[in-house]
Amino acid sequence: MKMNMKKVLAVLMVLVMAVGLMAGCGKGGDDEKARIGILQLMEHPSLNTIRESIIEGLAEAGYVDGENITIDYQNGQNDMTIMKTAAQNFVSDGCEVIIAIATPAAQAVLSETTEIPIVFAAVTDPVDAGLVDSLEAPGGNVTGTSDEVSAEMIMNLAEEITPGFKTIGALYSSGEDNSASVIAGLKKYAASKGYEVVESAVTNSSEVQQAAQYLADKVDVVYSPIDNTVASAMAVATEVFNGQKIPFYVSADSMVADGGLATYGIDYTVLGKETGAMVAKVLGGEAPADIPVEKMSDMSVYINQKTAEAIGVEFPQSVLDKAQVLGE
Repeated sequence: MKMNMKKVLAVLMVLVMAVGLMAGCGKGGDDEKARIGILQLMEHPSLNTIRESIIEGLAEAGYVDGENITIDYQNGQNDMTIMKTAAQNFVSDGCEVIIAIATPAAQAVLSETTEIPIVFAAVTDPVDAGLVDSLEAPGGNVTGTSDEVSAEMIMNLAEEITPGFKTIGALYSSGEDNSASVIAGLKKYAASKGYEVVESAVTNSSEVQQAAQYLADKVDVVYSPIDNTVASAMAVATEVFNGQKIPFYVSADSMVADGGLATYGIDYTVLGKETGAMVAKVLGGEAPADIPVEKMSDMSVYINQKTAEAIGVEFPQSVLDKAQVLGE
């Protein structure tokens, strides 16, 4: 009888261990919830809006956190080592889908798995970043949404607001592939117009103030792409440019809210919800390779009146008629 009891206990122990192994990022346990990993480059208003809207988009598609899915959110802290570790944990846990917010986060996840579906959000140029084969046919295990806004569109807005400039400062991070791609577009635009581009690239946010000071002495206006490093240091950048009355054109509404003069940008709530809808398609069985990358067509003009007053710029009525005012 003792031997039989030992055998029963042994079987029970094996069963307990098996259940524990199944309770990772994939389906398992009693509730059969699918765990979804979200890796966000860092905490920032625009990126936070995207994450929150992704969760809303999933809920609208019938996937509710805590009910039939479990969301595991990780903040990458703008550190590739941290992001790679988070991605490795998602993979080892067997997540059914991994969502990556911003280009470096998507690259970190893709470096760890070519099998688990990856849906990225706010990647400016996913082809140049090596994430997909093309926008129409992504291939592999990756798809998502692009937040690309051409430099030409924003500089055309700059011509409408502050005409007569000849030199454009380019403030961006040399370590972000999406920024390098957009700056290349800025140079093409400038060449076609006869403008000069003066570059000042940074490697981290602590270098932004010095880079801004370098540009302020040399240019008529400054442009920054959707650059997470610059976005995280908008306070110091705008202090420099406002102090020298240099118009600072940016590429995201949150950067305008943080002191940039103006932008022609996308609605990150719309982008996030669209990303959530794409994740729902993957959970429903569609392959990322067959889901085209989505580029946002819903764009608006965003302006900062306080910044305009600080640098002595008056927005023309043609801009005011179509703009959303931020930073008041």
